[in-house]
Amino acid sequence: MLRWLFIVLGLGVFAAGVLAIVIVALLIGPLLVWLSWNVLDLAHAVGASELGFWGIVLFAIFLAIGFVGRVLIVGIVFLVDPDWLHSGGSIHWPEPSFRNFVAIVLLLLVAAASGHAPGHERRCKRPSSTATTV
Repeated sequence: MLRWLFIVLGLGVFAAGVLAIVIVALLIGPLLVWLSWNVLDLAHAVGASELGFWGIVLFAIFLAIGFVGRVLIVGIVFLVDPDWLHSGGSIHWPEPSFRNFVAIVLLLLVAAASGHAPGHERRCKRPSSTATTV
């Protein structure tokens, strides 16, 4: 009986750990986008407006997903709610400063999340053991 209790408790702890990791992973992208865009003021540096909550979430998702997901987000923004884009500005390259560099690196970190597709690691090919020598 005690063995089954430990198994059930172990599975529960494992599930809680996986859930915590997923929640942190879902929150870290928008947090990094908010930090770089609004706090480090990259928006002002490039001539754009600051983002609200849903703008930050969509921008983080846009950076972290693949091409099909990006097309879907662009379709949603342009087709469903085009008024969302009316607060545009004159976009330009930011001033070269350490603060802007850190902000861009944080955005690149979020964007790099989609670049690591599982199962696409570089594998070393071993020589075949059935090779014959002459």
